[in-house]
Amino acid sequence: MATRVPAGSAATPSAQREARPPARPSARERLLASANELFYSEGVQSVGIDRIIEHAGVAKASLYNTFGNKEGLVRAYLESRRDRSRKRVARALTRYRTPRERLLAVFEAQGEMFTEPDYNGCAFVSASAEAEAGSAIAGEADAYRTWMRGLLTELAAEAGAADPDLLGRQLHLLYDGAMLSARMDRDPTASSTARAAASALLDAALPAAAGSSAPRAAFA
Repeated sequence: MATRVPAGSAATPSAQREARPPARPSARERLLASANELFYSEGVQSVGIDRIIEHAGVAKASLYNTFGNKEGLVRAYLESRRDRSRKRVARALTRYRTPRERLLAVFEAQGEMFTEPDYNGCAFVSASAEAEAGSAIAGEADAYRTWMRGLLTELAAEAGAADPDLLGRQLHLLYDGAMLSARMDRDPTASSTARAAASALLDAALPAAAGSSAPRAAFA
């Protein structure tokens, strides 16, 4: 027979664990979340340290102990944006198998970003426009662009382009142009236009035999 727990008695350890409220985000997580919201929507120069601290609900010492200074926080913010982009693109690449489809999937991932309610352009363009040359912030922007150019070049090589470096540069220009158009023209369909242009560029860059036999991706 099951043993009944008398009313008012202490709950079992497992029940106590289930009833325990979720752990509150750390000071670092709260500061970074506030930076992502405020820096991205208003700009890294427009938002001061005091506002970030107030928004995050932490002590000023927490920011300096964690990030050193505002530049350190901006750098961590940009690193988080780059990680977010990597994950978004990685998810898109797993949907396809052929090199051609995978390359065009980069623009598909970009389109997902354009439809986000808080989309406000490229965080790296905005931050680097306000940063001093040679600063850690400029370095983060350079690292992001190097990663994106490298990814496009690698995918172009996998697709069989005769000159993957050239095609990577061309595709990167399309990617940048779509980003600007989506922001300035408020046009979330810019990625579809860029994707179609990328498809044409890819066909022109491939050897005739490869171009004729390559499977077409959806929306091409």
